[in-house]
Amino acid sequence: MTKTAEIEAKLTRGLAPERLEVVNESHLHAGHHHEGSGHHGAFDGTGETHFRVRIVSAAFAGRSRLERHRAINALLAAELDGGVHALAIEAAAPGEPTRF
Repeated sequence: MTKTAEIEAKLTRGLAPERLEVVNESHLHAGHHHEGSGHHGAFDGTGETHFRVRIVSAAFAGRSRLERHRAINALLAAELDGGVHALAIEAAAPGEPTRF
């Protein structure tokens, strides 16, 4: 199973989203240096290390942006500790305006 699929599965199980998009943005970071990431020299942009999560879930109703991010980070703790270098989060509750 790809990291993208693992992230999708964990967020689906944990937050029952009405809308979810997990975008692998690793290719956008080619040439960047990632200290402590296990890459030697500049990152080549391959693999699954940088993601953007766009999610709408009733679980976020009444929760602050920080609480939403913490909930997602907790569900994805293993991925964040095991190779995911960056995670951009766009989280909303149903009925809230989104840019996605």
